[in-house]
Amino acid sequence: MYLLRHLKDFLITYKRQYLLGVSALIIVDLLQLIPPKIIGSITDSIKSGTIDASGITLYGFIIIGIACLVAIFRYFWRMNIIGSARKLECWLRNKLFIHLEDMTPEFFNYKKTGDLMAHATNDIQAIRMSFGPGVIMTTDAIVISITTMVIMFSTINPKLTIWALLPLPFMAALVTFLGKKIQKLYKQVQEAFSGLSDHTQESISGIRVIKSFVREKSSLSNFENTSEVYVNKNMKLAAIYGFMFPMIGFISSISFLIALLQGGKMVINGSLSLGDLVAFITYLGMLIWPMMAIGWVINSMQRGIASIKRINEILDTAPALIDKEAAIWPEEFTPKISFENVSFKYPQSENFALRNLDFHINKGKTLAIVGKTGSGKSSVASLLLRFYSHSDGVIKVSDTNIEDLKHKKLREKIGYVPQEAFLFSCSIHENIAFSNPELPRERVIEVAKIAAIDEDITEFPAGYDTIVGEKGVTLSGGQKQRVAIARALIKNPEILILDDCLSAVDTKTEEKILGHLKEVMKDRTSIIISHRISAIKDADEILYLEDGVITERGTHSELLVQKGAYEDLYRKQLLEEKLDKEV
Repeated sequence: MYLLRHLKDFLITYKRQYLLGVSALIIVDLLQLIPPKIIGSITDSIKSGTIDASGITLYGFIIIGIACLVAIFRYFWRMNIIGSARKLECWLRNKLFIHLEDMTPEFFNYKKTGDLMAHATNDIQAIRMSFGPGVIMTTDAIVISITTMVIMFSTINPKLTIWALLPLPFMAALVTFLGKKIQKLYKQVQEAFSGLSDHTQESISGIRVIKSFVREKSSLSNFENTSEVYVNKNMKLAAIYGFMFPMIGFISSISFLIALLQGGKMVINGSLSLGDLVAFITYLGMLIWPMMAIGWVINSMQRGIASIKRINEILDTAPALIDKEAAIWPEEFTPKISFENVSFKYPQSENFALRNLDFHINKGKTLAIVGKTGSGKSSVASLLLRFYSHSDGVIKVSDTNIEDLKHKKLREKIGYVPQEAFLFSCSIHENIAFSNPELPRERVIEVAKIAAIDEDITEFPAGYDTIVGEKGVTLSGGQKQRVAIARALIKNPEILILDDCLSAVDTKTEEKILGHLKEVMKDRTSIIISHRISAIKDADEILYLEDGVITERGTHSELLVQKGAYEDLYRKQLLEEKLDKEV
């Protein structure tokens, strides 16, 4: 049961459906055991001349009645067992998706998209097959095998039954041996499929880079190699199937041959009636099916076990961020932020991204953070959004330790625009109104104007209904950034974080956006992270970071007086702007 620990809730909820389905299946199996006995009796009656046409007709109606009952109960078990398996597939896929949503960004840094896609498709499908057809085949194999052998042994001829069943232990040994190999190989097949999915997804996402560097042949070669690995793994698995199923059929045929030879002799010497031999052969034919099904059951169950183990690995990975049991949310939230000697390093990194960071931002104030690439600017935003937990010090929001706050409530209060603007493959309106799809078009247009993207949108033939394509591929970098700004503003957040989100827009557009944002940021606590001083010069306080340490702080004019790294950066950017204008 430990293997099924993540399926326990579903199985408890749907145990009634499974029990009813299995019960109906057993009834079907038992009903199917009646006709062979009837056929045997008819055969003996015809041979002895003790039956007429009306008697045969009566037996015919009985067989038809049994067939009707079989059809009714077969529909019942299909709806309960196969239906429940389909619901399990949906339930487990949702459970996996919810779990992935709870994981921090660090998890996705080390888990490939293709691998996760394989978990959500092939693995869950294999589990569904185990809990659907797998349950049916297992029940059939057990019920039909046992009851058929009991009937053959007790009502026909024990000696003939023993002879006919002699080859079956060899079949059991073969299936057990090959089953272990199937599980091992299937896991390798799923891993190869993950690699193929990941390579495909990465190649399609990066198709523009591949084309610009004329690397189509190289990309194709890599894809062919990955595909060949997947094919080779499948061929090894197919080789075992190709051996196992014919061998099961061969062993079953030996049982059938023994029954004909021994049974024929018994009929000739009078120790067995012809009707009993006909019934015995019919039962043996019914017995061969579950024997054949054993191979399919082993295949399905081994695949299911391998897939459950892979899914368990994901579900066993606990989210790095979980609210405390005593997590709170203040009745009156005040967008005050303070970092008190905060140090932080990313998981699996030995170097600190931030060291002894100390600053305070009151409501309505704007803090700017500037510095070279890799200085730790974006790490501040990640800590405030609680994508990661800091190592030392205290971060407070609304005068409360951030670790004591409900993190989803906190994120609702924050409007965040990341460095790389990610857009979904839907309309511009849907992207901007992402936080609340019910928002009216008027509100969407309002924030689009603040983000200086409204004019661009209205020039598109479909306007706000323009589909932006995967990751916003149909828009320019600057347009994507401005749509992302509008998406953050429409939340009407009390804390606004702009993480270098104006890097792809020209200076004129930047000035226009910043002019609009001044009014928006009046009553909000804002953090502007940028490498452009033009974007942060009006902030109430500016921090200059180097290697995660605040080396300079003050207002724009105060920092210029200090004649430090900030002033040097400002001078260089003024020169660059002057040269751009001359060009």
